[in-house]
Amino acid sequence: MKNKDITSAIIGSAFFAVPYLAMSVALVPSLVIGGLAFGAGELVFSGFKPKLTLKDTNLSLYQKIELAKKENKEIQNLIPKVERNETKEDLKEIHSSVEKIISVVENDPKKEKRLKNFFDYYLPVLIKIVDKYDEIENQKLISKEGKEFLTKANKMIKETNDAFKMILSSLYQKDIMDADAEMKVYEMMLKADGIVEEDLLKGSDKDE
Repeated sequence: MKNKDITSAIIGSAFFAVPYLAMSVALVPSLVIGGLAFGAGELVFSGFKPKLTLKDTNLSLYQKIELAKKENKEIQNLIPKVERNETKEDLKEIHSSVEKIISVVENDPKKEKRLKNFFDYYLPVLIKIVDKYDEIENQKLISKEGKEFLTKANKMIKETNDAFKMILSSLYQKDIMDADAEMKVYEMMLKADGIVEEDLLKGSDKDE
C-alpha cells in the first residue's frame, strides 16, 4: 500500500470513529462520513507529488557535479595565492566558466554527454597543475626546472581558459540556433499578417 493510501485510510478511520464512537452517530452515516474522508484524502494526496531532484534521477551525474563544484572551489581559493597577474585573471575566468558550465548541465542533464572529458579529465588534471604551480611559485628559490614548469603552466592555464570558454559557448550554440530559427518564423508570421518592419519601427518611435 502506498503512503498516500495509508494516510487516507487513517483519515477515513478517524472520521468514522469519532462520529460513531464519540458522538453516537449511527453506523451507516458514520461509514459514509469515513468513506468520504478517505476519498477526499486520496484526491488531496494524489495531487502532491514530490519534485524529483537530480540526485533522485541521476545519482552518478549528481556526484560528478558535486565533485566539480568542489574542484572549482579549490580554483577560487588558489586565485589570491597566485602572484602573476595574467595567470590570476585567467584563473578567475576559468572559475567563472566552470561555474556556468555546471549550471547549464544542472538545468539540462542531457548536455553532460558532451562534457565527459571536461568532468573526468580536464578539470581534475587542471587542479593538480594549479596546485603544483602554487607550490613552486611560492618557493623562495626556484630551480631552472621550476621556472620552466611555471612558464609551461602559465601557457597551459591561458589555453585552458580559452578552451573552457569554447566549451561553454558550444553548450549554448544549439539553444541560440533554435531561438534564431524561432525568431525567423515569428518574423515571417508578422509579415504574413500584414505587419511590416516599418510599422514596428514607427510604433517604437511613438513609445519613446
